[in-house]
Amino acid sequence: MPKDKIAVVTGASRGIGRSISLALSAAGATIVAVDMDKAATDAIVAEITAAGGKALAVIGNVTVPEDAEKMIEAAMNEYGRVDILVNNAGITRDGIFLRMKDEDWDAVLSVNLKGAFLCSRAASKVMTKQRFGRIINIASVVGQMGNAGQANYCASKAGLIGLTKSNARELAKRNITVNAVAPGFIATAMTDALPEKVKAELMAQIPLERLGTADDIANAVLFLAAENSGYITGHVLSVNGGMYM
Repeated sequence: MPKDKIAVVTGASRGIGRSISLALSAAGATIVAVDMDKAATDAIVAEITAAGGKALAVIGNVTVPEDAEKMIEAAMNEYGRVDILVNNAGITRDGIFLRMKDEDWDAVLSVNLKGAFLCSRAASKVMTKQRFGRIINIASVVGQMGNAGQANYCASKAGLIGLTKSNARELAKRNITVNAVAPGFIATAMTDALPEKVKAELMAQIPLERLGTADDIANAVLFLAAENSGYITGHVLSVNGGMYM
């Protein structure tokens, strides 16, 4: 377990990021919660500290190089180390490929892929000096199999898998592992609002016949963040109920 480690989590305030932050904290890690929403970020920090954990809120935009550097600097100034980076920040701007707006393509690629690049670059400068690190990228099943109406999102997540594998090769000699978790369809407020017919169609694609939970993803992150997972790198851990094998 990542006990006594310093973990930077982007997109930490809600959904999967929130569950990852809580799970890492419960396992003994100190959390540097990064998000753009100050109230929501302060709320997850308050929740962690109320449960007896340690956490620091950092407000930043992962697409801005200076902000990516700032979040790592904040962790270093407060704790003197960065052991784990979870690149979870992501957005969607869905639309049919033929009608997709340039700005929607650019926004999704910027947050989901460039953001992970910038944060990984900033964190790896510290991790290489430490000769230890765990970088975990939150990809997606649709980055592996594609999905109609999500060309930008699928491209960003497929790119994130490529970034994972390339960085794993470059950073391995410094005892830094780089892996990805690829969630399937996860139960969220958005999926709760789907019509029952659409939910049934989704379930029909999943051998385990249920949507995943944010905790399912957090548990996968815990596994890859642990010290005893140090011989796993460049791997994509699918957490999708068997939807894509």
